[in-house]
Amino acid sequence: CKLVRFTSGTVRAGKAPKVLVVAPRSGHHATLLRDTVRTLIAEHEVWITDWVDARMVPMAAGPFHLADYVDYVCEFVRFLSPGVNVISVCQPTVPVLCAIALMAEAGEPHQPRTMVMMGGPIDARKSPTAVNNLAMTRPYSWFERNVIQRVPVKYPGYTRRVYPGFLQHMGFVAMNPDRHLNAHWDYFNHLVAGDDDSADRHREFYDEYNAVIDLPAEYYLDTVKAVFQDFALPKGRMFIRDRLVRPTAIRDTALLTIEGELDDISGNGQTEAAHLLCLNIDKSRREHFLAPKVGHYGIFSGRRWREMIYPKVRDFIKTHA
Repeated sequence: CKLVRFTSGTVRAGKAPKVLVVAPRSGHHATLLRDTVRTLIAEHEVWITDWVDARMVPMAAGPFHLADYVDYVCEFVRFLSPGVNVISVCQPTVPVLCAIALMAEAGEPHQPRTMVMMGGPIDARKSPTAVNNLAMTRPYSWFERNVIQRVPVKYPGYTRRVYPGFLQHMGFVAMNPDRHLNAHWDYFNHLVAGDDDSADRHREFYDEYNAVIDLPAEYYLDTVKAVFQDFALPKGRMFIRDRLVRPTAIRDTALLTIEGELDDISGNGQTEAAHLLCLNIDKSRREHFLAPKVGHYGIFSGRRWREMIYPKVRDFIKTHA
């Protein structure tokens, strides 16, 4: 993982709130959060996790587990402290909550001022979606046998076991085939009508959506089992390197959870469940927002993100940081 910093000409370094955006490692590049970063840098100093495609990592670098993800979050929070605010989008809500809980329990002096969790599976038992149902109806061994492959010879990660990005992409498309078909039909009509702006927006989105990366097999299988099958975190059974994760240890970090009403990847209530786990954060420093008429990608990209959700995030950070 590389840590990338973005600033705006209108924001002086050290004068604006510092934000660490933890991008999902779920099959797409961090560029999927381009609109997230573009909006944030107007008033914040932004750092984002830029995950490396597993097929590009030589075998000599060793395996990558869910615990390694948590280690990275802890390392980056320490590096950017004091005064950092953490935003996790989708999948990383779980390892981010684990990291901050472990840091809090260890009594580390520099913990995040705020944590914003957006559309993530903190408790995947709530409002299960097609993603959740697949994990619950197949044994762990099925995933290991059917979706894990070896990196081919032409890449630096030759022979590394991975969950290929193209399988993740096929799965997401298969969840909503009609929506993607209609989007491409609209794209064709925009081209015929000469509506270049609408056609360009479609092209930009699918350029990002179709650009996928491979995931390390160990990390993918750890996530399937711990998050989507064992529900280890909400059950109080999540261990990171033999350390039990206790979200109740978090006291000094304010919590904002955000969900989309129409989210078909992380169902309603899955992210909000963080409040039930972080009971020792004072109620005055915890908020939840359910964004109406917003799907999964609309939480962090597009007009509703910019006009409805971002102001909530900005104001929360300003209030508590």
